[in-house]
Amino acid sequence: MRGAARALACLRRGLAAAAAVQPPAAQGALQRLQLQRGFSSAGGRAGGAAAGAAAGRAQWLAAVAVGLSAGLGVQLYSGQQPAECKAADKKEGGSSKDRLIDKEEVAKHRTKETGIWVTYKDGVYDVTKFVEQHPGGTARIMLAAGGAIDPFWAMYQQHNTDQASCRISTLLCELLALDPFWAMYQQHNTDQVRGILEEHRIGRLKGGQTAQVTDPYANEPARHPALIVRSQKPMNSETPKELLAGSLLTPNDLFYVRNHLPVPHIKPEEYRLKIEGEGLRSMELTLHDLQTKFRRHSITATLQCTGNRRNDFNERARPVKGLEWDGGSISTAVWTGVRLRDVLKAAGLEDDDANVNHIQFEGYDVDMEKTCYGASIEVEKAMDPHGDVLLAFEMNGAPLPADHGFPVRVVVPGVAGCRSVKWLAKIVASDEESHSFWQRRDYKAFSPSTDWDNVDWDAAPSIQNMPVTSHICEPARGAVVDDDEVTVKGYAWSGGGQGIIRVDVSADGGKTWHDAQLQKVPQKR
Repeated sequence: MRGAARALACLRRGLAAAAAVQPPAAQGALQRLQLQRGFSSAGGRAGGAAAGAAAGRAQWLAAVAVGLSAGLGVQLYSGQQPAECKAADKKEGGSSKDRLIDKEEVAKHRTKETGIWVTYKDGVYDVTKFVEQHPGGTARIMLAAGGAIDPFWAMYQQHNTDQASCRISTLLCELLALDPFWAMYQQHNTDQVRGILEEHRIGRLKGGQTAQVTDPYANEPARHPALIVRSQKPMNSETPKELLAGSLLTPNDLFYVRNHLPVPHIKPEEYRLKIEGEGLRSMELTLHDLQTKFRRHSITATLQCTGNRRNDFNERARPVKGLEWDGGSISTAVWTGVRLRDVLKAAGLEDDDANVNHIQFEGYDVDMEKTCYGASIEVEKAMDPHGDVLLAFEMNGAPLPADHGFPVRVVVPGVAGCRSVKWLAKIVASDEESHSFWQRRDYKAFSPSTDWDNVDWDAAPSIQNMPVTSHICEPARGAVVDDDEVTVKGYAWSGGGQGIIRVDVSADGGKTWHDAQLQKVPQKR
C-alpha cells in the first residue's frame, strides 16, 4: 500500500527520459496520486427517472440542480511527499541490456527470492522491486511473473485522452506492475510507457518474441458513431446529453455502454444458465426454458454508471482517476424477462432459508486467466415478493444487444449496476457475497482522507442502493444565451426504489428557485 508514494519518486527519473511528456503536466501528476476506480452501471426503478425543465433568468450559467449525487465513487488519495525508491536505478556492474536470455531462464524468475522477470515482445525486464510498490497488491501481478506481459496489455487497453500525459506516473505504477485490474483504466501501448519500461530491461529474449498476441477485442460488436467513447478496449461510451433530454427512453443503439472485459459471443441455442448453491437443487436452464417456463415481466428501469459526472470532480474540485464520464453514462429502457425470485423458487429456495444471505452472479465475459466478471446482491432484494429483479432477455422490445448482455443479463433496479451482471452464466445461493474482485476490492466508498496507506477494503460494505442524482443537459456547459429567459432541461434519478418528488433549479446561486416540470415514465406493477 505504501508503494504508491514510493513509486512516484522512481518515476521522476523515468519521466525525465520520456519524450513528449510536458514537464508541467508530469510534475502535476507527480504531486499527487489520486485514484478513483471506475464503476459499473446502476439500475433505477420506475418512477426514479424523470426529465425536468424549468424557465429561469439569463444568469442560468450559475444554475444549480438540487439532488446532486453524494456517491460518485471510491477516491483514494496518496500523500504529497513520495518516499525514496530505487526500483528504477540502474544496477552498477549489472548485465548488458543486449545479452540474450532464453525463456527457460525467464521462467525460473517467478518469486522474490529468484527475482521477478517478465518479457515484452523480445525484451526481458526485472520488475522485482517494483512489485512490492504496487498500490493494488501483488496477487494478480504475479500472474505475469516468469512470462510475457503482452497478453495483459492486449486485454486491458485504454483510450488516449488529453489527461494521459498528466497521469503518466500512475500509469507506470500500474503497467510496470502488470496488474490488469488497475491497468484497464489506463493507456498501455504508448511510446512513453514503452520508453520507461526500458529502464527495467536486463536483456533480450533468445529467439525473439515467442508468439504473436491475438487481440481479444478483435470481434467486438459495431457501435453507433454518436456514442461518446471514453475507452475503446474495453468499450465504455456514453449517450450524448442532448438525446437524454429529448426522450425518456433511450434507443438500444444509443444506450450507454459499460464493459469490463471483451464481449463474449454466445449462440442462443447453446446458452446455458447454471443455478446452484445453498438451499436449492442444481439446475441448468436454456434460453428457451427461461422464455417458456416462467411468467414474463417488463419493467422500465434506468441504468447509471456510478462514475457518471466524474468530470465534475476534475473540473470543479481536484482531478481523480477513472473513466472520464461526463453526464451521459445514464440511460433508460424497458427490460423484459423473468423474475429472479421465480427462478430461485423453482430451484427450491425458501424465503426464510437462514443459510442464504447473498445471491451471486457470474458472467460469460472472462479475462486471459479465464476469470469471469462477478457480483452479488443481498438475498432480501433477490427474493422480495414485490421486487423487480429480472433475468432479462429483451431490451425495448428487442433481443438484448451484444453490448448489453445477450442473450441474458441481470437487471437489479435501484442498485449499483455493477451488480446487474451481463452475459449471465451462473447463479449461486450463498451465505457470503461474491469473492469476485469487483465485489470485494472495488465499488466501495471511502472518505476523501482515505488513501493507499490506510485503506481497509473489508471495513466498507459493497455499494448496493444508489443515491439521488440530477444533471442539467441543456443548455450545454459554456453555451452563450442572448435571451432573458432560457429553458433548462435535464434528468433526475434515485436508486433504492425511491422516486423523484421534485426538482428545483436556481439561476442566481440559490437565492431563488424554480420548480421543474417533471416527465416520468409510467409504470405498471
